[in-house]
Amino acid sequence: MSFLRRNRAATPAGPDFDVLAMDPGDWPGNLGAGLLPAPDGSCQGVFLRYDLFGGRGPAMIIGNLPEGSPARDLGEDQVPFEVAQLLDALENDEDVHVTGTEDCPVMQGDNLLIVRKVKLSETRISCVQFDRSDNVLVTIASWDRPISDDLYALLKPLPAELFQQG
Repeated sequence: MSFLRRNRAATPAGPDFDVLAMDPGDWPGNLGAGLLPAPDGSCQGVFLRYDLFGGRGPAMIIGNLPEGSPARDLGEDQVPFEVAQLLDALENDEDVHVTGTEDCPVMQGDNLLIVRKVKLSETRISCVQFDRSDNVLVTIASWDRPISDDLYALLKPLPAELFQQG
């Protein structure tokens, strides 16, 4: 798939990998994007917060974390970075932990994804993860709404201009 390539720009502006998420123009509400910088200035991940509740808080966070990102290093029952960000944005300080995972095959166009459904102690959070062919981990965390297989058809690479500082 063409969106699973690494960008090789001479002077990268933002992440040096394609960010796979939902086009913000397709959704009502507010969108926030965050970059995870490394000490050397490289990008160690991108996460997007989608406020689909019309100003009442984020409903979904989609993260893209490349191989080697410290945000991917988790303890035994530790929740994914995106779940922690969602809880923080909702000002929910509950102690949430992973209770299990389940691998499920999902078609995205002509491609087969192996999606890990992450089961959490807070049942109002849905969380799924899958690895792209360029070793970027995509995690989707949703508050109070299940993640259906239809969502994967909406994921697409976002333009690099979205992440330029300026």
